[in-house]
Amino acid sequence: PCVLQHVKVHAAPELLKKLRFYSLCAPHCGGGGANNDAHSCVVNGKKLLVANKKNTWLAMGASVDFTKTSCGYVGFSDGWTDVSDNLQMDWEFDCATAGNVALTGEFRLEDTNEFTVALAFGHGVNNAVTALLQTLSYPFQKQLDRYCLQWQRVKVDTSLLGQTKDDGYLLRTSHKILLAHEDKLNPGAFIASLSVPWGQAKGDEDLGGYHLVWPRDMVNTATALLAVGREDTPLRALTFFACNQLEDGRFPQNFWISGEPYWTGVQLDEVAFPIMLAWRLKRHDRLRGFDPYPMVLKAASFLVLHGPATQQDRWEEVAGFSPSTLAANIAGLICAAAFARERDDDATADFLQDYADFLRCHLEEWTVTTSGELHPDISEYFVRVNPVTDARQPKRPDNAQVGIANRAPGQNSVFPAKNVVDAGFLELVRYGILSAQDPLIKQSLEVVDHVLKVDTPFGPCWRRYNHDGYGQGADGAPFINHGVGRAWPLLTGERGHYELAAGNDPSPYIEAMEKFASCGGTLPEQVWDADDIPDAKLFRGKPTGSAMPLVWAHSEYIKLLRSARDGQVFDMIPDVVARYQGSPQTCKLIELWHKNWQIPEVHSNFTLRIVAGEPFQLTCTSNGWADNIVTNSTATTLGVDYVDLFVPATQAHPVEFTFFWKNSQAWEGQNYMVSVV
Repeated sequence: PCVLQHVKVHAAPELLKKLRFYSLCAPHCGGGGANNDAHSCVVNGKKLLVANKKNTWLAMGASVDFTKTSCGYVGFSDGWTDVSDNLQMDWEFDCATAGNVALTGEFRLEDTNEFTVALAFGHGVNNAVTALLQTLSYPFQKQLDRYCLQWQRVKVDTSLLGQTKDDGYLLRTSHKILLAHEDKLNPGAFIASLSVPWGQAKGDEDLGGYHLVWPRDMVNTATALLAVGREDTPLRALTFFACNQLEDGRFPQNFWISGEPYWTGVQLDEVAFPIMLAWRLKRHDRLRGFDPYPMVLKAASFLVLHGPATQQDRWEEVAGFSPSTLAANIAGLICAAAFARERDDDATADFLQDYADFLRCHLEEWTVTTSGELHPDISEYFVRVNPVTDARQPKRPDNAQVGIANRAPGQNSVFPAKNVVDAGFLELVRYGILSAQDPLIKQSLEVVDHVLKVDTPFGPCWRRYNHDGYGQGADGAPFINHGVGRAWPLLTGERGHYELAAGNDPSPYIEAMEKFASCGGTLPEQVWDADDIPDAKLFRGKPTGSAMPLVWAHSEYIKLLRSARDGQVFDMIPDVVARYQGSPQTCKLIELWHKNWQIPEVHSNFTLRIVAGEPFQLTCTSNGWADNIVTNSTATTLGVDYVDLFVPATQAHPVEFTFFWKNSQAWEGQNYMVSVV
């Protein structure tokens, strides 16, 4: 655990002897800059600098000896404050404790023009110092050769190189970046980014940054690694999910690599994504001896009992009906049904497919406006989210209002839902729920391009949604609570996938993503999409201060290359295509009722399905209790029971019912009513 920095100085010998060099380190041990301790010490006759916070230690030294060392407080007595004053080091403090500290070492070059600085880490001072001196005992070139050899073991799928426009540079880099984001002490835990967005403006109180596990990002990472030909890492990711699934079947919104939840929101797509990962690994024969079925069943059960509205959409801000979330849920449930079918559990498979049909047959009603005002010629299109959280609210988005996060003080933060869009509906095409030629998809794309598309010198890019406030300020200032949402390169990748599904060439989108990357080959979360601000190092189409690298963006790029090579979208699920685009389509007309989703009405000729998380006996009537029918619930291996009631076209009376709970042998003590329309 040691970082090496090798320096070569090109100067005339007489000048070289006059130069003084300074190594400055501001330790943030334990993930924070506050309450660090720093000390100077001598080990085996060599001056070193060490710092710690509790049991996390670092040690700094060099291949040449320090002539002076000092420990100070940042901005007051640190080496930068000292040297920048008169270009020489006047202070030599032995220690600085319990603060935001900095280490400074001075050295001069006598018989050489190159040196190596080392920064080693450990869980004790002896551990860190030993790692430092052991590393410095080997020549830098030998260390470098070994380091390069290790990374060169990461072999890229050469069949993908023909799809790149940069001779494979971003592909190779993306592959390694994804691997580097797997925790080495918790195998299978892939974080969203090693960065803290706009970190220069953040303090220790921002504990999370992006170095957390987001199930959405992690499944994209694992799927990209599967697409590039890796066999081991995607399976490790899946087993990590299985070991960190919560008791009720969901996965935390995000969590530490230890499995401890951080934010506590519920995002239904993040429950569905691991199901799809399990299905893909099975399809590619990568499960080996691992059986994900228990995890799949628990996750599917959660989707049934806690849907159809999500507490948060994929941008983690708004509750309701989101096209992208519904797409993931439909696809995940069809994948879960496939697992059940292979186990000869047809009853559970049918139940899961029926629930997916329930979501599909309401998709347009819940997420399409017919009175949108964003495009002069188009009024019918998918919205970003319809903020419905209760079954008794109107389901159409036409008259709903949606709140937008991260708006500046004084700015309007509530807008008509029909006038807020994103491109999340493209997930419906990605998984095979809708055709790329579907008129609603094409109309919605026109609206998105009209409102969100940004042209850059490198190609097109898109903002998340209109009125977004998560991004660099208009003046280039870092995002602090509010700003202007900028264009996201991963959305260029998503558009490339759509174009491929539509029979078009995805190459322009591949090339644009390659050009959005930094010179080091890292893709940012956002690129600057306004006029250049050179003083702030902001250039149109190039990275902002947002998260970089963003593994979701690198994953989307790799998957787009694989999709382009295959001539079809890698994430496409054939079972979904067969069910919802086949002829004839097999989508079942079904309406669902459960305690968390008490619908007020049902259409005639629909099946009304009453669902609960335990066995029950349903007593119901369709003629005002002139008579009634008693039905025992049907069990599934999901831990979900149900009773189906078909509503004929001739029925005029409401459907009324009550429960007798078998486990507790108790009546519900309340009647429920669903009107027929």
